[in-house]
Amino acid sequence: MSIVRSIAPLAILALQGCAGIQSALDPTGIEAERINVLSWLLMLFSTAVLVGVCAIAAAALFGGDALRARISGERLVVGGGIIFPILSLSLLLSYGFYLMGPGSPAAHTDGGLRIEVEGNRWWWRVTYVDENGQRIESANEIRLPVGRPVEIALTSADVIHSFWVPKLAGKLDMIPGRTNRMTLDVTEAGISRGQCAEYCGGPHALMAFFVIAMPEDEFAAWLDHEAADAQPPSGPAAATGQALFQSSGCIACHRIRGTIALGTIGPDLTHVGSRHSLAAATLENDPAAFAQWIRDSQHVKPENLMPSFEIFTQSELNELALYLDQLR
Repeated sequence: MSIVRSIAPLAILALQGCAGIQSALDPTGIEAERINVLSWLLMLFSTAVLVGVCAIAAAALFGGDALRARISGERLVVGGGIIFPILSLSLLLSYGFYLMGPGSPAAHTDGGLRIEVEGNRWWWRVTYVDENGQRIESANEIRLPVGRPVEIALTSADVIHSFWVPKLAGKLDMIPGRTNRMTLDVTEAGISRGQCAEYCGGPHALMAFFVIAMPEDEFAAWLDHEAADAQPPSGPAAATGQALFQSSGCIACHRIRGTIALGTIGPDLTHVGSRHSLAAATLENDPAAFAQWIRDSQHVKPENLMPSFEIFTQSELNELALYLDQLR
C-alpha cells in the first residue's frame, strides 16, 4: 500500500504531460490528429508484441516439457520470427504512408491566405499574405481561422531552425535558402504553444511562440486591425515614451507602421501590445515585462541579439513600457 501511495503522485505528475497547450496527445489540428492515431496504433502494437514475448519467455522458463518443446520448434521460430514481423510491419508501414504521406487525406489550402514564418536568432518573423497579396508583418505569434486550412511557408534567415506546434502538426525544419511548406488546419478555437525543435545555439530553449485559433469572423476582424497603422500614443507619459523610443536608437532595429520607426532587423512592434507574450514567449505581455526586457534583456534571455539598455531611468522605462503597451 505504501508503494502505491508513493507511486500515485508521480503517475499524476506524468499524466499532466498528456494535456495542455503543448501536448501532442491533445491534438486540435487535422495533421496532429492523424499523428495521434498513428502514435496510439504503434504504442498498442508494441505493447501487444511485448506482452506476447513476455508470455513466451514465461512459458519457456516455467512451462512443462511439452510446452517448451512446442516453443522451441521450427514453426514458432519461422512464424513468429519471420512471417509475423514482415506482415505486421509492412501493414503498419503502408498505413503510415497512407495516413501521413503525399497521398494522405490531408487538408489542402484554398489559396486565400498564406502565412510566411521566418526563423531568426532567436525569434519568429510572421507575415500574413492575404488573397489580394497584401503583406502584414507581425512577430512571435500566429493567428489562424478555425476550420480553414492555411499554408505556412517556412524559411530561415540565419541557421537551421525547426517549426513545431505539437497540438497542431508535426515538426518541419526551416533551412536558409529553402522554403518548406506545411498546412495547418485547426479544428477548435484556443491557444497552442510552439517551439523551435532544432538546436540553433544561444537561447534556443527560449525560442517559442503561440498559435491562437479564432472563429472565422473574429479572425477576419483581427487581420483587418492588424493591417492598420499604429495608433498615436494616448496621454503625455506615452507620448514621452514614443519620443524616447524614436531618439534612443530603437527605430534602427524595429518598425512601427505609421511612425518614423522603419527598422527591419528586429521584430515589427506595430501592435506588440496586443500579443499573447513578449520575447518569443519568454515573458508575459504587460508594462512590467516591457520594462524588464528593455532594461535587462540579456539576463532574461542570455545571448539574444538585443542589448540591455541600462541608460534609462525607472521613470523613462515606465514611459517606454506604457507607449509599447498601448500599441494594440
